[in-house]
Amino acid sequence: MPTLALNRELRTQWKEKLTAARTLRDRGAKTPEERARLRELVTDCKRLRQRIDDIESSMMGPIRGDEADGGGNRDAGQDEYRRAFQQYLRFGREGMAEEARAILNQRRAPVEQRDMFTGGSGAGIPGVSSGGFFVPVGFVQDVIQTMRYSGPMVDESVTGLMVTDVGNILPYPSENDSSVTGERIGEGQQVTDVDVSLGQILFGAYKYSTRMVKVSIELLEDSAFDLESFLTREFALRLGRSLNMDFTLGTGSANSQPQGIIPATLASGTLLTATGSSTNDGTSAGGNSVGSDDLISLEHSVDPLYRAGASYMASDSTWSAVRRVKDKFGNLLWQRSLIAGQPDLINGHPMLVNPYMDVLQTQSSSPAVTRNVILFGQMRRYMVRRVRSLSVLRLVERFSDYAQVAFIGFARYDGQVLAGPNATQQQFPFALLRSVY
Repeated sequence: MPTLALNRELRTQWKEKLTAARTLRDRGAKTPEERARLRELVTDCKRLRQRIDDIESSMMGPIRGDEADGGGNRDAGQDEYRRAFQQYLRFGREGMAEEARAILNQRRAPVEQRDMFTGGSGAGIPGVSSGGFFVPVGFVQDVIQTMRYSGPMVDESVTGLMVTDVGNILPYPSENDSSVTGERIGEGQQVTDVDVSLGQILFGAYKYSTRMVKVSIELLEDSAFDLESFLTREFALRLGRSLNMDFTLGTGSANSQPQGIIPATLASGTLLTATGSSTNDGTSAGGNSVGSDDLISLEHSVDPLYRAGASYMASDSTWSAVRRVKDKFGNLLWQRSLIAGQPDLINGHPMLVNPYMDVLQTQSSSPAVTRNVILFGQMRRYMVRRVRSLSVLRLVERFSDYAQVAFIGFARYDGQVLAGPNATQQQFPFALLRSVY
């Protein structure tokens, strides 16, 4: 098993056993069997934690493609940095041991002038007593893993992913050569010169925050409280919702937010209007339904080059309706996945659930309302740009009268559809089915 995959599996086992141990402890291990089980769980947690630390210490060198965990290259001092960072989370900069403070300061990355929070001093920011620090590799990896449950647009196994060390404007080359063919020539005949239509897509780095996550002093002082896992979960859920929404619906206008996959497809003009299931299975459903003919038309509005490995994407409410659709022979289009963790299929293509897609209307409107209900296409053609650095700021004074400490996470992302210059509707990698009702 690859090192990164093994590390993820061990982390899952460790968290399950840690949860079981806490549950048993809180309930009260009264019988000898329960006390023995608690000791066994604690021992297993320590053993797994040691294996995880050993693996993460040995992970060195650049991380490739889908193994990118956002934390940069590993080195022998990663464990020291993680322990120092945990001190910072619990006690703040002033309460850290001098050696731990020195480790964080040495590993602090260069500061971009336009990004005052990341690795900055914090001076002049209300409620901030000291600057934040970039987080360890394992912390970033756990945030990224948990984020994928917010929606498919933040799942690096679904969309394309590009990880950069800094957040400067990044030109990404694009080309559109799909209409150019080779040629047949005779002996001694000159070949025809046809240039490739090249262009570029500019990726930025929009800053996202997790908003404040407040923790009581009592919990911070409780050594049994897994602060790192708590922050990982909260940061991931909040960031994941924001990113999935922007990567789905972002306007990309005035450099204020990423370009979402739905507005990009709308701008391409690759749009179909659902005729409803009444056209193909004899039911009485109307304009607020989707039929098998609609899905076939949607698929074939995308170039065959992009249909291999393509997926459907819709809201859970829409999928609830589509799962009932049958073809003319009475067979369900929906196919249950036979592999754990893999999405179900429609017409042999994965069904991705995105809560930010429009839902089918239940009541007709006058005038009729248009909803963007199902997207189809090559999801890897939506590219997410992630800046490796994720920083955490610790706020002490702001909530001191409540005996609480607040944490804020900052990350930078962008996302855009990879389509060549002057791409026609047929050359665009996505198509959108719309319901008019």
